[in-house]
Amino acid sequence: MKNRRAYLMMALAIVLGLAAVAMASRWLLRQTPANAARIVVATADVSLGQRLAPEMVRLADWPTGSLPAGALRDPLQLSGRVLKTSVLRGEPLTEAKLAPAGTLGGLSALISEGKRAITVRVNDVIGVAGFALPGNFVDILVSTRATGGDEEAGKEHAISKIVLERILVLAVAQEVSRDDTKPRVVNAVTLEVAPAQAEKVDLARSVGTLSLVLRNQVDPQPGTTSGATKDSLLGLAAAVVPPPAPAAPRPAAVAARSAPPRHCIGTIDGLRSRRECL
Repeated sequence: MKNRRAYLMMALAIVLGLAAVAMASRWLLRQTPANAARIVVATADVSLGQRLAPEMVRLADWPTGSLPAGALRDPLQLSGRVLKTSVLRGEPLTEAKLAPAGTLGGLSALISEGKRAITVRVNDVIGVAGFALPGNFVDILVSTRATGGDEEAGKEHAISKIVLERILVLAVAQEVSRDDTKPRVVNAVTLEVAPAQAEKVDLARSVGTLSLVLRNQVDPQPGTTSGATKDSLLGLAAAVVPPPAPAAPRPAAVAARSAPPRHCIGTIDGLRSRRECL
């Protein structure tokens, strides 16, 4: 009887001990460290251009010493906002990653202020074999026929020229995701351009053939060129022929030109005549 009571007391002590440990652990997890702040993070992977819903965000503790610039603290203010960059699960949300308030979702949310989006038709060659992906920068090359200058008025010659540089690719086909690095062969690419650049693209695709030239993401250097023609391609540029040198004057002619002018008088004496020069 005494042994049974002892076993019951031991079992009760173990149960109560486990319950106390569980309650203490739960209480500790709920406590916010003194050097931590609560900021808004994503609860799942969210693609750019997508509108945020309340279930997509939550508050999470974050060390105050490493808070991201512009971190947000109120999840209710994010309802309906649109992302202009993709975020991963657990990633903090900042104002820099959001489109202006009131922006509708989709591609229009990704266009910078003062810019426009224009779509050009491409194939596997023009589209750089599918490596021109959203977020990349490209140069636009046009191949056309140009009229010659004054010396070749009316004559046309083929020319290839870079007309726009460092143009941002917004989307390929109907996809705007920038997380995929695999090449994708599509039939259309949407570019972000200024209004004046949009006019150049529209004119270029009507007068010639467009090609995209993929460039380094961090290379801001301009590639100013005069364009490539058939003559420059084959090294057939016309050589400048110097004019022929004038012939050396004869000594007699030089002496005649260098002598001072003389006055001559002719006289007649009967059947004889003579000429005297002064």
